Amino acid sequence: MIDDDLAGFVRATLRSVWALELLLLMKRRADEAWTPERLVQELRASTSLVSEILQDLTTAGIVSRTSDGAYQYGPASEVVRNCCDALEKAHRERPLSVVKLIASAQNDRLQTFADAFRFKDK
Repeated sequence: MIDDDLAGFVRATLRSVWALELLLLMKRRADEAWTPERLVQELRASTSLVSEILQDLTTAGIVSRTSDGAYQYGPASEVVRNCCDALEKAHRERPLSVVKLIASAQNDRLQTFADAFRFKDK
């Protein structure tokens, strides 16, 4: 079971399994700076997807942009670092639980969007 703090972090930070894979790759190789093009090749993902994920991870304070336009793993705070460490451990020990959590968060967002278009009884 994934604890509530980690679940909240995942829901707030990762919109897809692609984001999880990109984050874990950059975390495992934290000493490297990654260009978006290199991440596209490494993950076999689209340029737009990688760009979107990098923007999300930058906003969340998980990665930062270097002066030459590359990106590097480097959490902005100890709290974020601890969450990333817990996420890596959870993914190693219970990968399906992490993937299901991400998928359920996607479904929740879709349901919220769909509910916005429901007619309410007066």
